[in-house]
Amino acid sequence: MAEAAKWYVVHTYSAYENTVKATIEKTVQSRGLEDQILSVSIPMETVTEITDSGVSKTYDRKLYPGYVFVKMVYSDNTWHAIRSIRGVSSFVGTSGEDPIPLTDEEVYEMGVEKREIVVNYNVGDTVNILDGPFSSFTGIVESIDVDKNSVSVVITMFGRETSVEFELDQIEVANP
Repeated sequence: MAEAAKWYVVHTYSAYENTVKATIEKTVQSRGLEDQILSVSIPMETVTEITDSGVSKTYDRKLYPGYVFVKMVYSDNTWHAIRSIRGVSSFVGTSGEDPIPLTDEEVYEMGVEKREIVVNYNVGDTVNILDGPFSSFTGIVESIDVDKNSVSVVITMFGRETSVEFELDQIEVANP
């Protein structure tokens, strides 16, 4: 059943996101919906501000104020469980009555869910380029930035060494 679960966006009243999230989680437990409503998320980012007096202040800020993301198997039962919660105004992207789930790409771009990419290469390793215009090239890893999902690879093109940026999953270790 979990394979059928998709992410849906729930519109909430202003400043009700945390209350709605907590209420959904309680509703899931009290109604035994653990196999139908799998996750509830409010994407956050950490912000550091420096005040006029020079003091730095760090806090978490909601990326999408007024919205809560719910990973669930859509049915009349789950729809009603979410819609009956105080503070919920609607599902986003409704066509007629059924809400439209987010695509996998939207989920990752919005920061609702993180992709876990296993990097099996290090700086200095020889790698093959798997995707894009340089797909037949081999290069040497210059730097890796997991947080930005990027790797810099030095390739030889037209007799010159050139540094090119790739996504982490666009390269693999070359066979020895």
